[in-house]
Amino acid sequence: ECVGHGLVDEQQKVRTITALSLASLAEAAHPYGIESFDSVIRPLWKGIRQHRGKGLAAFLKAIGYIIPLMDANCANYYTREAMVILIREFQSPDEEMKKIVLKVVKQCAATDGVTPSYVQTHVLPDFFRHFWVRRMALDRRNYKQLVETTVELANSVGAAEIIGRVADDLKDESEPYRRMVMEAIDNIVQNLGVTDINTELEEKLIDGMLYAFQEQTSDDTTALLNGFGVVVNALGLRANNYLPQICGTIKWRLNNKPAKVRMQAADLIGRIAVVMKTCDQEQLMGHMGVVLYEYLGEEYPEVLGSILGALKAIVNVIGMTKMTPPIKDLLPRLTPILKNRHEKVQENCIDLVGRIADRGAELVSAREWMRICFELLEMLKAHKKGIRRAAVNTFGYIAKAIGPQDVLHTLLNNLKVQERQNRVCTTVAIAIVAETCSPYTVIPALMNEYRVPEMNVQNGVLKAFSFMFEYIGEMGKDYIYAVTPLLQDALMDRDLVHRQTAATTVKHLALGVAGLGCEDAVIHLLNFVWPNIFETSPHVIGAVFDAIEGCRVALGAHVILQFCLQGLFHPARRVREVYWKIYNSLYMYSQDALTPAYPVIEDDAANSFGRTYLDLTI
Repeated sequence: ECVGHGLVDEQQKVRTITALSLASLAEAAHPYGIESFDSVIRPLWKGIRQHRGKGLAAFLKAIGYIIPLMDANCANYYTREAMVILIREFQSPDEEMKKIVLKVVKQCAATDGVTPSYVQTHVLPDFFRHFWVRRMALDRRNYKQLVETTVELANSVGAAEIIGRVADDLKDESEPYRRMVMEAIDNIVQNLGVTDINTELEEKLIDGMLYAFQEQTSDDTTALLNGFGVVVNALGLRANNYLPQICGTIKWRLNNKPAKVRMQAADLIGRIAVVMKTCDQEQLMGHMGVVLYEYLGEEYPEVLGSILGALKAIVNVIGMTKMTPPIKDLLPRLTPILKNRHEKVQENCIDLVGRIADRGAELVSAREWMRICFELLEMLKAHKKGIRRAAVNTFGYIAKAIGPQDVLHTLLNNLKVQERQNRVCTTVAIAIVAETCSPYTVIPALMNEYRVPEMNVQNGVLKAFSFMFEYIGEMGKDYIYAVTPLLQDALMDRDLVHRQTAATTVKHLALGVAGLGCEDAVIHLLNFVWPNIFETSPHVIGAVFDAIEGCRVALGAHVILQFCLQGLFHPARRVREVYWKIYNSLYMYSQDALTPAYPVIEDDAANSFGRTYLDLTI
């Protein structure tokens, strides 16, 4: 009501800005508040019949946001009335008007009262004639809005109706336009599936997709690959007849001279491997595996990465024993590829090796696995975190396959190197080996290694313990008494990093054994952690406070309070500050648990301080 009078103002700009503000109000109020807009619906309605240009665009935008707030009957009536204006404006050359018209059509199609038959007969013919043209694919914002509106219309009238109208455009000469068609089909099939698509349309769709796939020349291939993958996966068993043709196209394109073409072909295998399995095309998959194996000598790293990704997809679905070429031949070909420094190659290669180590380790000799272990150590230096994580996980699989001793020997030797990142990744790998092969296989070797009087090695051992106790959680209760003397020694060390890493280990250990009856060992460790509360190094003090928090969970807040009380009222301000900081965190996280720990105070005339609910009657 405050802004409504602006809709009939004599100034064009005032009318426009008023309509835009109403659109924003309606957008914010969705899906409630239609009664608040009663006073402005009539002037808006008159406005869309009187105005042209920017003024009309603003009024349409306001109507577009208000219609979704209405009930089904009103929405149906107003949509039909507004649609006449919208269809007229489909022809507008103004880009801004096009965007708003598309947005309003999308909102109208999404309302309950609009019937599919109305959309089909009155909206779709003009919509496709004016909007599905090549020019729309060139402006990114229009492109996006058009795809969204088309998907919304498909939700209203069904997938087959829309896909039937655009499937032929997959063979259009303009590549950006083909890409836009593919993206729309991709989104529609993701939303609605392919159940209402008949055989004729299905053939037309596959044919069009193959044409678009073969004719692409630009770098942006994700839309076509995603669309192809989504449609073929949605077809499932119905795709059986088309798989030989698709695979024939892929094989032909793998032979092409341009590297980009080969890469797209390999990427497509990765998308359709699951469907080959669904259709029981194991022979075809085996054949594709052999073809890809022959291309492992590829010189372009981008293409090699895609070929490895495709092999990984095939290995995943066909299984280790049925894979052709056999795993015992495939893995030795992968070992030298691990030396490749390209990130895409490294990531896909390690993933593939990890998958084989996890599910088919017995098919390869232990010596080959050890060779791979040495190569994987180099991967721990990779810049990309995903590669380092994949390498660490693969260590776990290999240790499970050939026993932890040999792998551990390699990793412990790696703790002696200078490079910090390498050592940290090595400690994570040791912890993963401990988790997969049980900690008792690793702890004796680690404790023995701690005796080496070298800073890096000792820090590495402590770090490995820290990660290990983080991973194994409750299993830590079996090993806490074994490692307590080692942690005790580390917490008394002169080196700051020793104490910091040991405190982090205590945190993970305490959190793991909470409630499992190991309080004596945790209190013992807390006695060694506590003297470090006055450290000034931010890393150390952070680790110490974390360790105290972990002990609070394992021991209960009252124990930490007993440690705190001695310093809360110390004469030195610096001491008091640290103790109050610990107390504040205690109060924040365990306020309820502190109630029984407070001292008993005598009642006075005004107040009763008794906590009778804590008294025990015998």
